[in-house]
Amino acid sequence: MNLQGKTCLITGGTKGIGAAVALAFAGQGANLCLNARNRDAEADLLQRRLTDKGARSLFFAGDVSVPSVAAEFVRASAREIGAPEVLVHCAGSAAPGGLLSVSPDVWYSAFDLHIHSVFHLCREAVPLMRSKPEGAIVLISSAGGLRGCMNSLAYSTVKGALPQLARSLARELADDNIRVNCVAPGVIRTRFQEYLTPQQVSNNLEHRIPLHREGRPEDVAEVITTLVTNDYVTGETVTIDGGLTMRIA
Repeated sequence: MNLQGKTCLITGGTKGIGAAVALAFAGQGANLCLNARNRDAEADLLQRRLTDKGARSLFFAGDVSVPSVAAEFVRASAREIGAPEVLVHCAGSAAPGGLLSVSPDVWYSAFDLHIHSVFHLCREAVPLMRSKPEGAIVLISSAGGLRGCMNSLAYSTVKGALPQLARSLARELADDNIRVNCVAPGVIRTRFQEYLTPQQVSNNLEHRIPLHREGRPEDVAEVITTLVTNDYVTGETVTIDGGLTMRIA
């Protein structure tokens, strides 16, 4: 897929991985429809950077874990910029707690944001993508969804479900030339990692990550861009974690 002039929807699109994806797509000539729960100074700055790259961009504030908001995000994007060719679901949040400590609200909210939102976004976006010659959807899993994680039952469960959701959608939508893939990042330096203590960071670098460094949002954005632009990849999950999940011990 050539991204020049394509309409690309990105949830969680103003910070971290989502913002890096927006900038990468803009560099290839795409038009961006960005979603976040709230508009803030970072969203304004990102839109200015996108404009400087010559990209047209739309910002839509709202919580896409709410079905009606997810649907309206897609509709508003189509009205303002055009039917989408690309959807990248970067919106997410932590969901701490084990079996007996996680609250029911956290458990259900994790499914609403990470899984149910994909259902509602795709229900709205796929009919519009079918009007185009091609389409691409990328979901964001996690290294934590590929392995068991302590004190993270809800998060690891929903992130573990996303690769299967991508495979199932890829098989269903292949005849429409809509490709669906997934990425599974490891320890990426975003706000999501700010809770780590210096000791935890040191342990990650010295003992857990074979490449001995954290990833950058731009590293993940590069992989996502490849999955969108390569026309012969679908149903795959690409792990980008510095070797974290390949370790035996």
